Amino acid sequence: MPLAGSETGAIVMMSMLRYLSHPQVEIVPDRPVPQWGLSKLGRQRTLSVRYAHALRATRRIVSSTETKAVETASILAEALGLEPELRPAMHENDRSATGFLEPGEFEAVADRFFAEPDKSVRGWERAIDAQTRIVREIVSVLETHRGGDILIVGHGGVGTLLYCHFAGLPISRSSDQPPGGGNFFTVQHESGNVQHSWRPMEEL
Repeated sequence: MPLAGSETGAIVMMSMLRYLSHPQVEIVPDRPVPQWGLSKLGRQRTLSVRYAHALRATRRIVSSTETKAVETASILAEALGLEPELRPAMHENDRSATGFLEPGEFEAVADRFFAEPDKSVRGWERAIDAQTRIVREIVSVLETHRGGDILIVGHGGVGTLLYCHFAGLPISRSSDQPPGGGNFFTVQHESGNVQHSWRPMEEL
């Protein structure tokens, strides 16, 4: 972790907020998307990083209540001796109006979701509203934080909207995570400065 020296010569440890999107999921078309769980690959990837050096200073793990996020958070929390805090409003952008979409159709609608943030694309939650919601949730977490690193476990869509907020960028899919999920970005807690954009979880 970076260190900062004050004018008195004291050394202060700067804490980090990491936002991690869940990795690969088991697609079950006839089940609501928020109830999908991790696939075998997604679980293996999560298990492979549960003792990562970068996570050792984590003092809180906060998760969306969607099944795939809870499963990811639970694996990491157990390794760190923590109990994940669940926040329903950290869910992915609401896509219940369409339900499951085949990959090609989903990507086309997702492109419009980011390109037209002030519009509801096929009944989806507007990007601007999803961004306001996830930023509000993160601010609420930070207001009650008492030191150490924080790990937020969530989703690629709202995670990208959150990244755009911290980075001072307009909403755009150009800031989206790489395919497959299981990516993270880091923000310095006290300053709100982005330390890096999306990286694969294996780089924790």
